Amino acid sequence: MITTKEHWEKVFATKAENEVSWFQPYPKTSVEFFELFNLPLDANIIDIGGGDSHLVDVFIEKGYRNIYVLDISENALNRAKKRLGDKANLVHWIVSDVTAFKPAVKFDFWHDRAAFHFLTSEQKIEKYVAIAENYINKNGYLILGTFAEGGPEKCSGLEIKQYSEASMSTRFEKKFDRIKCILEEHETPFNTKQHFLFCSFHKK
Repeated sequence: MITTKEHWEKVFATKAENEVSWFQPYPKTSVEFFELFNLPLDANIIDIGGGDSHLVDVFIEKGYRNIYVLDISENALNRAKKRLGDKANLVHWIVSDVTAFKPAVKFDFWHDRAAFHFLTSEQKIEKYVAIAENYINKNGYLILGTFAEGGPEKCSGLEIKQYSEASMSTRFEKKFDRIKCILEEHETPFNTKQHFLFCSFHKK
C-alpha cells in the first residue's frame, strides 16, 4: 500500500502547480490574516504543509528573517526552492510529516491551509494539536484553513475531515482563544468552487 509520503511525492512530481485544486497565484486570505497581527520582522513564522505555496514569497518580500516551511513532500519544497532561486536560502525548509515534527524553535505565527484536514484519525489529530500547543509561543497566533462542512469529502484522492467553526474551536480551546473565523469559496484552476473555513487563534 502506498504511504502518505509516497502519495504526495508522486503528486508533486507529476502535476504542475496549476494542475492541483488548491493552487492560488496569491494567497489573499492567508495574507490578510497574517497582516492583522503586525508581527516584528524577527518573529518565527511557519507554514505547515506549505508545499510550493506562494505564501513564503510574501513573507520574504515583507522582510521576515525567521521563515520556516514544512511539508511531507520533498518534491513540493524543491519546486518552491526552484521558483525562489537565491531567495530560497532565506528560508528553513523542513521535510516532515507534521505529526512527527519536532521543532527546534517555538513559533509566533503558525499557518496551515489545507494540511490539518487530511488528518482523519483521532490519534493524528491529537498529535497535531499537542505539537501546536507546545511549540506556539504564548501570545502567538495560529491560522487554520480546512474544508468546511458542505465542502469536498476527498482531496487528491484522500479522505479529509470537514470542520465547522464550533468543531475547530473545540479542538484548540484548551490552550487557544479563537479570534475569528470566515467562510470562503476557493475557486480552483478548474473553475469549480470549494467551501473553506479559516479560523484564527491566539495562544493563551
